[in-house]
Amino acid sequence: MRPTRRAAAFGSAGLLVTATLIAGAVTAPVANAAAGGGGKDLEAKGVAVAAAKAAKKGVAWQDCPEAWGLEKPIQCGWVTVPLNYAKPNGKQIELAVDRIGNTGTKEERQGALVYNPGGPGGSGLRFPRRVTTKNPLWANVSKAYDFVGFDPRGVGKSAPISCVDPQEFVKAPKMDPVPDTEADKRKQRKLAAAYAAGCKKRSGAMLPYMTTANTVRDLDVIRAALGEKKLNFLGVSYGTYLGAVYGTLFPTHVRRLVVDSVVNPSREKIWYQANLDQDVAFEGRWKDWTKWVAQNDATYHLGDTRAKVQAKWLELRATAKKNPIGGLVGPAELISFFQSAPYYDSAWAPTAQVWSKYAAGDTQALVDAAAPDLSDTAGNAASENSNAVYTAVECTDAKWPTSWKTWDRDNTRLHKNYPFMTWANAWMNLPCATWPSKQYTPVEVKTKKGLPPVLIVQSERDAATPYEGAVELHKRFKGSRLITETKAGSHGVTGLVNACVNERVDAYLLTGKVGKTDVKCAPHATPAP
Repeated sequence: MRPTRRAAAFGSAGLLVTATLIAGAVTAPVANAAAGGGGKDLEAKGVAVAAAKAAKKGVAWQDCPEAWGLEKPIQCGWVTVPLNYAKPNGKQIELAVDRIGNTGTKEERQGALVYNPGGPGGSGLRFPRRVTTKNPLWANVSKAYDFVGFDPRGVGKSAPISCVDPQEFVKAPKMDPVPDTEADKRKQRKLAAAYAAGCKKRSGAMLPYMTTANTVRDLDVIRAALGEKKLNFLGVSYGTYLGAVYGTLFPTHVRRLVVDSVVNPSREKIWYQANLDQDVAFEGRWKDWTKWVAQNDATYHLGDTRAKVQAKWLELRATAKKNPIGGLVGPAELISFFQSAPYYDSAWAPTAQVWSKYAAGDTQALVDAAAPDLSDTAGNAASENSNAVYTAVECTDAKWPTSWKTWDRDNTRLHKNYPFMTWANAWMNLPCATWPSKQYTPVEVKTKKGLPPVLIVQSERDAATPYEGAVELHKRFKGSRLITETKAGSHGVTGLVNACVNERVDAYLLTGKVGKTDVKCAPHATPAP
């Protein structure tokens, strides 16, 4: 999957990919909390035990460590959770959390709004900065809610995992993801298997517990630690899957649930098929962007038709393959940089600008944008960690094909018509074919008694989480409402200026009302060149 993929994270075979959870806090009945990760009833009881402890202990809020880059009045703290919910009194790990209080009055306060930006592997700790930076889209909601972020298990400050030395991880240039020969495929397979083995070597004790279901259980413990009887949650990208699984396992604990840019929750899609679906959607959004570049040829001079812009891309790719640009930027690095444009409209102009400069003779602009910075050791460690969590969660959540014939057949077939992302995505996920830890069966996402109306927000041409995912979750969560941003494809709709979407998200979070019908909104403004 590539939901909200990390900015500057390399995949197993070296692809750089841009990039994604008892004192007034009663836990769910045992039957609700079972699923994913082992002893079901034991785990359900384990969540109840951990949540009761967390509710009693609360969070010891204090000023954030300076190195975290979170200004006052944001506060930071820790929530303790069991590594294995089947053994709630066994090994514990600490999850980093932060918050900023609601900006309105005590009477206006409706509780805490917890956020996850996606991944798997994304940190939510910057969420409270939407208040300190005075982001106008969140002014109304922040009057009513404390904004709470957290690093999920394995991520960032929360018992971080690793699969390879970060400096090795970012070295460039990597192999071209598109194989020319069977020997190329064998080499990529070897790299993927070595990456999986590295995950076991460096983080083996954590791997069996790196599941979506366990992160959702952590989310319920965080809810209890915050002193909240029910959870208010905003999940974007992979965060929508956390929301969907939370709504399934803890339906009576949901107060408000907004899911934006939805991972298809079908067991058949998690995660192998979901990645294949992405390849098709990325090609469509790549075409949207190259068409826009052509329409703005007066600015970028890269071709005045989509076909000419595509030819220019293939020429750039061939050049980088023959002689990596600046000695560092080959086809893998190009894909990693350019894929941000199909992800986010905000990347359309900057990406085109860098390309335009290169075409006009400024090689350095492209090297600065697409090559790794070996001096940025903290950034490289964060990228490696993010990629490790992405891999660990997706590989552990579900059973993957172990036969190379299956992978080779499916990706060879798709590459013919959808060449932009297909092989890059395949190598990114191939460690799951030789994963050295148990793989589980995904939670069956569905409505259970007590689940309130859920608000689903989705753009029609999203590449990272195709539209069908939102439709599927809408079917599964009875009483939910779907807001579609038509003829648009930016990933993460709630962060964009579109009054039709923004007003409905505000209304839901402030009143709980989802409206009587699903809504189709016109697209947000097309980026200016």
